[in-house]
Amino acid sequence: MHEKGTTRPNVIVFFTDQQRWDSTGVHGNPLGLTPNFDRMAAEGTHVNHSFTCQPVCGPARSSLQTGEYATTTGCYRNGIPLPPDRKTLAHYFRDSGYRTGYIGKWHLASSEPVLEEQRGGYEHWLASNVLEFSSDAYDTVMYNNENEPVHLPGYRADALTDAAIQFVHKEKKKNLKEKSEEPFFLFLSYIEPHHQNHLDNYPAPIGYEEQYSGRWTPPDLAALGGTAQQHLGGYYGMIKRLDEALGRLIDSLRSLQLLENTIVLFTSDHGCHFKTRNSEYKRSCHDSSIRVPTALIGPGFEAGGRIQELVSLIDLPPTLLDAAGIPVPETMQGRSILPLAQKKSIEWPKEMFLQISESEVGRAIRTNRWKYSVYAPDKNGWTDAASDVYEEQFLYDLHADPHELSNLIGVESYASITAELRERLIARMMEAGEEAPEIRPAKSRKLEQRRISVEELRI
Repeated sequence: MHEKGTTRPNVIVFFTDQQRWDSTGVHGNPLGLTPNFDRMAAEGTHVNHSFTCQPVCGPARSSLQTGEYATTTGCYRNGIPLPPDRKTLAHYFRDSGYRTGYIGKWHLASSEPVLEEQRGGYEHWLASNVLEFSSDAYDTVMYNNENEPVHLPGYRADALTDAAIQFVHKEKKKNLKEKSEEPFFLFLSYIEPHHQNHLDNYPAPIGYEEQYSGRWTPPDLAALGGTAQQHLGGYYGMIKRLDEALGRLIDSLRSLQLLENTIVLFTSDHGCHFKTRNSEYKRSCHDSSIRVPTALIGPGFEAGGRIQELVSLIDLPPTLLDAAGIPVPETMQGRSILPLAQKKSIEWPKEMFLQISESEVGRAIRTNRWKYSVYAPDKNGWTDAASDVYEEQFLYDLHADPHELSNLIGVESYASITAELRERLIARMMEAGEEAPEIRPAKSRKLEQRRISVEELRI
């Protein structure tokens, strides 16, 4: 808690869509796409092992707004609006005297434009429910507080950044005029580097795709193919422009003398596997779907170094409240990472828990070494949130097979570790509020010395 009379920090969430962790320099990408993110990670706190708790847009957003799993909010798939009785980050910050703003993609409402009662309590509003449908790369349309369409000039990521800088500037001027120090909470939600749905394309700024086409390919995509060679150039170009936007936003904070008292969180809702694990880009247990870049700067996170613990998207809402001195509600199902950033000795889970919807009803856990995933063969990922019966689907040894190319599920020599992971998964499901299911073991087999086909990897 911040002591009475002290200046409370401003908070900005810089939220990208469908960005892989290995698109960043600190995670080994050699193309120099993210110097500003890399600087954040080096000078602030880098969450080295950061994962979504639900690899699809709407459910991940419901978790980041509420600090609750998607099965708890009820938003287990896209198209389910956030229940009006659910308190969001905006409510908690407003109740603590913050002015709140939302700019960009929302994806938690039932209409376009978004009705006021479905905006999650945010005051300043410039957003679209599904930004990839209301806009295109050079045709940005969002809706203001009165639900009037607002056409913004420039490349879409730049347009959102311009709006965010204007918001910050107005907040600064308002405090100067009123001689106050009322802090702000801004949630800035980009659509980049998500594909443009109606084109199935990754539209980078003009001239950017050509710079990165045919260059470095992550090992999992090099092995499995998918649409990587078709789309990586545009995808990387979008990420380059996003990082430039991050730099512009940080520069604006610096010029307004707000940087030292502003927490900035950079993260993404899920990754992108370029049709290598199923017929689209996410909705799988693989790191290509679930691992994302995450870093924080600002009060509480200066020189926090690299956090090696496994951190879930659901841990970020309590982290922001904790860092702002706002009590974390008991309803939140994650844990604040602020003690980890401040090098305090605390107990931390040895695995992160994942729920999968739409493509299937699935559950998974990831430890430092193992990935273990199950699915419900008799359930529909669009109509069913959960199941009472699952079957084992994937087991990966991430030490020996970091790119998840050899599925070990059912292999006799891994039976004991599989049994342990099965019990750990059931425990995490119950901790998330689910009923303990039956998990049927995979058919036993011997490890064959052969290359696993792409079809087997997709199972």
